[in-house]
Amino acid sequence: MAKITETFELYGKSYTLETGELAKQASGAVVVRSGDTMLLVTAVISKEQKDYDFFPLTVDFVERMYAVGRIPGGYLKRESRPSDKGTLTARMIDRPIRPGFADGFRNEVHIVVTTLACDQEVQPDVISVMGASAALMVASAPFDGPCACVRIGRDRDTREFIVNPTFQEEENSDLELTIAGTADYISMVEAGADEITEEDMLAAMAFGQKVIGEFCAAQQRFLDAVAPEPKEWVIATPEPQVEARIAPYFDEMTAALKDADKHSRMDKVAALMDRIKATFTPEEQSVWSKDIAAQLKALEKKAMRTMVLETGERADGRATNQIRPISASVGYVPRAHGSGLFTRGQTQVLSVLTLGMLNEWQRFDTIDPMEGKRYIHHYNFPPYCTGEVGRLGSPKRREIGHGALAERALRPMIPSEEEFPYTIRIVSEVLESNGSSSMASTCGSTLALMDAGVPIKRPVSGIAMGLIKEGDQIAILSDIQGLEDFLGDMDFKVCGTELGITALQMDNKAKGLSVDILARALAQAKEGRAFILSKMFEAIEAPREELSQYAPRIITMHIPVDKIREVIGSGGKVIRGIQDDTGATIDIQEDGTIFIASRDLGGEEAKKRIEAIVKVPEVGEEYYGPVVSIQPFGAFIELLPGKDGLLHISRMANGRVGKVEDVLNLGDEVHVKILEIDEKGKISLDRLEKPDAPASSASDKGNKNSGNGNKNNDGRTPRRKH
Repeated sequence: MAKITETFELYGKSYTLETGELAKQASGAVVVRSGDTMLLVTAVISKEQKDYDFFPLTVDFVERMYAVGRIPGGYLKRESRPSDKGTLTARMIDRPIRPGFADGFRNEVHIVVTTLACDQEVQPDVISVMGASAALMVASAPFDGPCACVRIGRDRDTREFIVNPTFQEEENSDLELTIAGTADYISMVEAGADEITEEDMLAAMAFGQKVIGEFCAAQQRFLDAVAPEPKEWVIATPEPQVEARIAPYFDEMTAALKDADKHSRMDKVAALMDRIKATFTPEEQSVWSKDIAAQLKALEKKAMRTMVLETGERADGRATNQIRPISASVGYVPRAHGSGLFTRGQTQVLSVLTLGMLNEWQRFDTIDPMEGKRYIHHYNFPPYCTGEVGRLGSPKRREIGHGALAERALRPMIPSEEEFPYTIRIVSEVLESNGSSSMASTCGSTLALMDAGVPIKRPVSGIAMGLIKEGDQIAILSDIQGLEDFLGDMDFKVCGTELGITALQMDNKAKGLSVDILARALAQAKEGRAFILSKMFEAIEAPREELSQYAPRIITMHIPVDKIREVIGSGGKVIRGIQDDTGATIDIQEDGTIFIASRDLGGEEAKKRIEAIVKVPEVGEEYYGPVVSIQPFGAFIELLPGKDGLLHISRMANGRVGKVEDVLNLGDEVHVKILEIDEKGKISLDRLEKPDAPASSASDKGNKNSGNGNKNNDGRTPRRKH
């Protein structure tokens, strides 16, 4: 194939799609570019159909550090496991691409996005979806495309929407809406927002749908130029005989589904399915095994959906807008800095919060310009939470994605570094799961933040909405359980405060999802969020006024930049000494800001010692200090660490002093006042509360000088006469 290029401009930014030059052995390969960000997107489709009962699609987003001119950190100097951002980007590509494939397609598909260059301005994730769609269509995959993804921002000042904002433009945006789909329907939405209203969110989504259509049109022009050769693919279709023999069990399946307990319902459904399977001979089961399994699942799906659409009743007996029973508590974990336990139906999450120094923030080694973050949210989904046996290991994509959603929901409410100088880490442990554990994680983490005394702006609650759509029949479900997620058409998670939305995530399987349906879902979600928030308030209404006794106390202070070296000392000797003596942890910033953390009074002591180091003495100030050096003409008194002043012998006592040792010794504490500081910084002192000089001190001095014809009887040298 000859090299084919399509360049177009939309909303002030230029884009290029290209094929025919790189990776020509892949089924489809496209280079997508915007600015100096360049990605290679390849799609490979296996020639054979796999014997699976699911669609085997794999998406990998490969971050190469050469794309930003950096060498990877670490010992090996080689990229290893993907970063969380890379994992989230792979999920973001997978979610809108997957629903576009034909039902029954069972060939393996592997999409790889490799970052060749990233200019630190154009964000590579959204254009990856366009590249994946184009690569699949170049490969003539059975794919309902073109598909595109756009990010919509909104300028805080002008309130105008921004299409695919750069990293810099996003800094002044109160909305980050990532929306994907085709020209006809929306399939995926991700959003983070600073408490925007439902109306503003809908306006952004409607605008995003329009923009997607324009990107799809540009992509179609590229594909028309490529003119890929159509291919015939084998699409698995159900065996009519199997469908006809299973259909009569519809009423029994409906009855089996009517149980509020997840495992009891699953047992009833499994028993019915086993009984239906037994009606097939061993030979039929051998030949039609996958068809039987698929039709049994289809029967369950049809029964659940029909029940909701025709009767308004759900499997657990709830109405469409009814939320499962909720309980909330705080302070569940002893010695934790904060904890919240949130239970909704058969979903339960324990969120545990830890406070740390700002220097414990998470640093990134990625292709993004963002260096790190001080608010960290981790989400764990162990096998036991669904009553299953499994293997614990590194977090999977789903766990990373759910943790990112809860983090995004709460981030706008986290106080600034100046207001609350802590690194905050929350770990959400899913203890039970039957639908929307990510939203339970958001609620539990809000409880933990308030329990810890973190001064969040407002509490956040979250709810998962579902959709059942058959033709013109529509049912919107509040607080969906697992069954409704798996067999329904939409998983629409909405988080926010009483003022507005902070995060949103949607995966849609129903074509024809309109903005009107989304408006209804958002309105119903708002009512649900308010109800859930009221239940959370029964446990705690506002952040505690005091931190946990086990949390570090952080003191913030500022010193002149030119004094940083004195506080650190040669080779860090001074600051290490302060930390060792006080038990405090000290973090010094380049601008002179110092954070001191301790769990006792050591922090205050460390602050005093630092203040003493950077203090500039002034005339008239009084000090208590030890004698650190004695000279014939006086004694040097330590006023502050590293700062001495001279107390002249004539100012040590009332009366004449023969020698310093008559009134002062090394180590004596002396109350002094600064009389003078000369241009060289030398300090002259006067002793306050002077004692009377010993009589022997004056006589000793006189005796020492007696017999000296050049001196008077009082020991003074007479003036020379001219």
